[in-house]
Amino acid sequence: QLQLVESGGGLVEPGGSLRLSCATPEFTLAYYTISWFRQAPGKEREGVSCISARGGSTNYANSVKGRFTISRDNAKNAVYLQMNNLKAEDTAVYYCAATLRFAACPTPMVRDDYDYWGQGTQVTVSS
Repeated sequence: QLQLVESGGGLVEPGGSLRLSCATPEFTLAYYTISWFRQAPGKEREGVSCISARGGSTNYANSVKGRFTISRDNAKNAVYLQMNNLKAEDTAVYYCAATLRFAACPTPMVRDDYDYWGQGTQVTVSS
């Protein structure tokens, strides 16, 4: 059973930056397409960004394009989400999720297509 662990969340002021990490203590992430989702209070979980297993394919939700960058280091078994110019509306619990169903990033990112999830990390953007 693949276990995903997110880290890097926290409280940041508007305009600030955070880098989220998604790692697994066992197995390898190298074969998985990985996406970041987020869920704000009272809202549906939404796909934020995706990176394919080899890193050749990425996509982003329109709301984060130009501000967020997804990357992966398969040697370190980790996927990252660099978040810049954060806004209050980015406040949410962020989850990483993994799937073997797609070699490239699916569009749209659909929650049910992912079989493995982390526990989430809270991101709060507030002054």
